[in-house]
Amino acid sequence: MFLTNWRDRLTARGFLTQPKGLRALLLIAMGALAGLGQAPFDLPWLSVLAFAFVFALQGQGGVLRAAVARGWFFGLGYFGLTLHWIVQPFLVEPEVYGWMAPFALVFLAAGLGVFWAAAFAVAHRIAGDGDRAQITLALVWTAVEILRSYVFTGFPWVLPGHIWINGPEVWFASYVGAHGLTLMTFGLAIGVIKVATTDKPLIWLAPVVAFLASGLLGRSHTDIPPDAPLIRIVQPNAPQDQKFDPDFIPIFERRLMLATSADPAPALVVWPETAVPYLLEWSDEILQSASDLARGAPVVLGINRRDGDRYYNSLVVAGLGGQVIATYDKEHLVPFGEYMPLGEVFARFGVHGLAASEGGGFTSGSDQPLIDLPGLGLFRPLICYEASFAQEIVTGDQRPDALLLVTNDAWFGQDAGPYQHLAHARLRAVEQGLPVIRSANTGVSAMIDGYGKIIDQLPLGVAGHFDAQLPPPLPATVYSKTGDWSVILFIFAILSAIGLTGRNRKPIDLGDRAH
Repeated sequence: MFLTNWRDRLTARGFLTQPKGLRALLLIAMGALAGLGQAPFDLPWLSVLAFAFVFALQGQGGVLRAAVARGWFFGLGYFGLTLHWIVQPFLVEPEVYGWMAPFALVFLAAGLGVFWAAAFAVAHRIAGDGDRAQITLALVWTAVEILRSYVFTGFPWVLPGHIWINGPEVWFASYVGAHGLTLMTFGLAIGVIKVATTDKPLIWLAPVVAFLASGLLGRSHTDIPPDAPLIRIVQPNAPQDQKFDPDFIPIFERRLMLATSADPAPALVVWPETAVPYLLEWSDEILQSASDLARGAPVVLGINRRDGDRYYNSLVVAGLGGQVIATYDKEHLVPFGEYMPLGEVFARFGVHGLAASEGGGFTSGSDQPLIDLPGLGLFRPLICYEASFAQEIVTGDQRPDALLLVTNDAWFGQDAGPYQHLAHARLRAVEQGLPVIRSANTGVSAMIDGYGKIIDQLPLGVAGHFDAQLPPPLPATVYSKTGDWSVILFIFAILSAIGLTGRNRKPIDLGDRAH
């Protein structure tokens, strides 16, 4: 039977007969294949097939060390491909940081692979082999991805559920968020195994088809009122290695000013993160010029500011005459980029954060204010990396009208990083049902509605601006009210049930062949 042969050759039976080195390389390759679902590749079903492969292996049981190796090698391939852009920040000043680039990628992929190795190990200890092992792995793996999004300040990048962001299936995120999408992804992978290995594939095919069909229900568009405020989003396209070069600063400043002065007059002008290359205390002239050219419209811009001996990566709103009418200091800083963990220790060896100010690091903001701009609405400001943290977007009782995101993706070069970061903004829009105004230094700048649809955008590596009316907010989503708790409680309940029903089960031992 064809399906039986497929199972024997391409899951455990054929795989386990191969030499150790070949098995490791195959797992790395399958991990990389799983990564092709992420932006900019956007091939989610290749990811599902790769996940199905490793779930099938887990179902065969084996010894604990085999499960650990299985998760780690698969993760090494996955993170090595999807996060290969991490070398770009180290190449901005290659003479200083270039030597770190290969180590950064290897250590990051290997370190994140440890999370996945732990997931496979814990699932193995709980369930052993068979269908129960696959279901347990789906739950534990999702739980570990939630953990990865929170611990050590969190790194919720390239989560398995992110493979659906650029498709209609992202609609589910308005109910269950990114981690719910991850659990659904693993469920689909298990469904694919069942379709391929059972005598009644149609029973298991039904949930897969239902997932695709129901995803289409989320396809919609926002009706934008004709009197909605006109937002001007500016993209100066300043490469990071030129951004603070005195010879190039006037060029980028001129681009910002020309875009701000263009007709028609907007209701709000948005410049990207660190658009102004001077400290706020030295920027009165440029703020006044920007305000004058905006013809009464507030100008939102990214800038660094100093308070005593502390430096902040900030977003400010310049009103009439260049007066600063609102300030937001970035709260969630980038480890090793904007500050150094154990910075005093590393500083002794001359190692500072990549974006370090005055040789040190930035200070985190103390709160999460909302910016109220009369006639425009209530905005939740976000600076760069902060858009990646779903759990930090909306806090308190007040719900904003839009998310206001300024970012400098020039650090990521022209590679996959900017597209993955853009995908995060789209996901935040869906999760909260809120439009996102995104101004990126080198791109991709975009206006995104509450369904995650890009209304307008500027491509990567292009200087210019565009005007777009601000879409209205959608009704508060289920996820905006529950956050990740619904998925966490679901995982806990099912794992508890599995643990209670399987105490007397013993995993089979395939010995050294099991990875």
